[in-house]
Amino acid sequence: MNGIDAYLDRLASADPTPGGGSAATLVGALGGALCAMVARITAGSERYAAVRAEAEAIADAADALRERFRAAQPLDEAAYQRVVEASALPKATDEQKRARAAAMQSGLIGAAEAPLAAAGLCAEGIALAERANALGNAHLVSDVECALHFFRAALAGCVANVRINHRFIKDAEVVRAQDERLVAIVTTAHATLERLLPRLP
Repeated sequence: MNGIDAYLDRLASADPTPGGGSAATLVGALGGALCAMVARITAGSERYAAVRAEAEAIADAADALRERFRAAQPLDEAAYQRVVEASALPKATDEQKRARAAAMQSGLIGAAEAPLAAAGLCAEGIALAERANALGNAHLVSDVECALHFFRAALAGCVANVRINHRFIKDAEVVRAQDERLVAIVTTAHATLERLLPRLP
């Protein structure tokens, strides 16, 4: 069984991790891989010799972004696992309840931070797809569009995971600060999507 099949089996299991946040990073990595493909095919074509240097730079950036998405995957899983572990702590005494509540709050903040960081990667991916589109390879327009849709879906998944954890975090300042960062990321990403997607068939 290859790696993706094993991961999908884990995702489909009754275990709480991996979950949606982890899956979103995989979708983002797919977007990055598509951008790399578009760039490499373009770089290898004499017809697009004028943009070869940019295409090679995009390929390198896409490879790096894909690796960052892959690195974000276990971080997301570990972050939510801490919430799962905190929820299983004993709560028979007041001291245990306090310890459990503190562990839960710490875990929830981390479980929101992980997809928030991944959301930033999605925004980077959308900007990178715009660069790939600007290479002008008409034969690969659909691949660029697929990359954009993957990044957009991954971003939506990240937002959902940040927001669900915010429902249970009691520190309003933490929620406010994280939400401000999230809104800034989403605003930038959506501006690029709105600018680019209508131009694609």
